Amino acid sequence: MLLEQYLSLLIQWLQDLKQKNHVKGYIVGLSGGIDSAVTAFLLQKAVGKDCLAVIMPCESDPQDAQDARLVARSCNISTIEMDLTPTYLQWKNDFNLLQQHIKLDVPSLAYANSKVRLRMVTLYALATQLNYLVTGTDNWAEWYTGYFTKFGDGGVDLVPLIHLTKGEVWQAAKLLGVPQSIIDRKPTAGILPGVYDEDELRVSYSEIDRFLLGNSITKDHEERLLELHKISEHKRNLAITPPKWERD
Repeated sequence: MLLEQYLSLLIQWLQDLKQKNHVKGYIVGLSGGIDSAVTAFLLQKAVGKDCLAVIMPCESDPQDAQDARLVARSCNISTIEMDLTPTYLQWKNDFNLLQQHIKLDVPSLAYANSKVRLRMVTLYALATQLNYLVTGTDNWAEWYTGYFTKFGDGGVDLVPLIHLTKGEVWQAAKLLGVPQSIIDRKPTAGILPGVYDEDELRVSYSEIDRFLLGNSITKDHEERLLELHKISEHKRNLAITPPKWERD
């Protein structure tokens, strides 16, 4: 199946899913990155006005919000903005006081992940009011490696891009008409200043894509990907449960 055909299938799937789940539409967090852009374009094509994109700065680079607005204008998706920075800073201040009390050294990543979880809370609060489903933006590479925050950007109702490699997301963006400046952006989670996806993964997206498609890559990078998949398995499953109680 050609990518154009698969995108049409995704649009139909989104339409069918809306009816099947008796919801009014979809909501998505719009970051300004390529994955959320492609997701927004697909949602708008699938359900028109029955979707909402939410721009949620949280100690973010101002360019992120500018790019998100560009995406919203380009696909004509309804958009609202909510600056989570004051809420996050208040939470961080209170947490720092708690940290001092219990003498706990909290790594910067814990704070960064809290930004993503705050966005998840915001999306679900809005989704509940609107009777919308929360739409994730993770692609196959991110899902396989666990490159998402548990109960953050991984806390969603559906993941339309989960079967697309990163390269295919870029191809989809061109087919859908995503602005070139968004396509050209260097992928970043946007929660740690100056940190990009491939820096953290320590494997390029092109190599991850080759690996996922069954092609050979360097041994070191293959081992890295297998390890990332192994240690992130808990992210792809529901809460861990004990053995079932066999009642007499």
